[in-house]
Amino acid sequence: MKPFDFVRAETVEEALAAGANGGRYIAGGTNLVDLMKLQVETPDKLVYISRLALDGVEQIDGGGVRIGALVPNSDLAAHPLIRTHYPMLSRALLAGASAQLRNKASVGGNLLQRTRCYYFYETAAACNKREPGSGCDAIGGFNRIHAVLGASASCIATHPSDMAVALRALDAIVVTALPEGGERRIALGDLYRLPGDTPEIETNLKPGELIVAIELPAPPPGRQLYRKVRDRASYAFALVSVAAAIAVENGVITSARLAFGGLAPMPWRSAEAEAALVGQPAGTDAFEAAAGALLKDARGYGHNDFKIVLARRTLIASLRDLTA
Repeated sequence: MKPFDFVRAETVEEALAAGANGGRYIAGGTNLVDLMKLQVETPDKLVYISRLALDGVEQIDGGGVRIGALVPNSDLAAHPLIRTHYPMLSRALLAGASAQLRNKASVGGNLLQRTRCYYFYETAAACNKREPGSGCDAIGGFNRIHAVLGASASCIATHPSDMAVALRALDAIVVTALPEGGERRIALGDLYRLPGDTPEIETNLKPGELIVAIELPAPPPGRQLYRKVRDRASYAFALVSVAAAIAVENGVITSARLAFGGLAPMPWRSAEAEAALVGQPAGTDAFEAAAGALLKDARGYGHNDFKIVLARRTLIASLRDLTA
């Protein structure tokens, strides 16, 4: 591991000052430390933020919830407000990683974890995300876990977070502190960037910008579900996951929220799939139409072609469960 400077921040202002001077924020370190050990990331300075007062979960005006960025994943999954009003978020958190990692990992860090693409982790492989301009060995390589939506000729890696998929379906807002002062509020869908020609730039955060909280609006109507399909029952990243909230009145779907993991370089929200459901009778025709709208632009790269069929089946099964 490359030597680095280490700063313990006692206040948000101290953290921002260190971050603005080239520091990388670290809390639980469940992803960043691994990347540093492998020389995938080599920051010159780490800014330790776990002492900051950003660990609360509280109700806010309008029936929503504000979640501090340093709340451990395990605590958030078990919190009564989350279990009662946002069960898809609780289930998504419990589906991610091991209990030990959930105890350590923070909410803010979970949002910013990096892809688990094999070629990103292997420093001898070509990876535009790790080394811009070097190429992408996943395209034409072993790409079973890779993206079928939103990818580019430069990168087909997927975003690994379960939590972020549920947050995308719940219309979460990311609250940040800026080095120049003040806060910024970013819709979760606007936090992330598609790879395009610059896959190394994964978010729209400014240098030194610090995530301080996540805000959720009032819970969506209807029933909620988080379903994760993976190679084994524990400690595996999603091949396909679905976060859904569906409301039905008199047999007709009146509201639909759909977000997906394992399919794209960011938590994927499909407005077209949602529109295909709303106003339709809850049945196979509507479910098939939603799956078709989701996957109309999907493209496999050989080993991951199965994901397109798997995503269709997973979405339809989830919709059947929610509308039964």
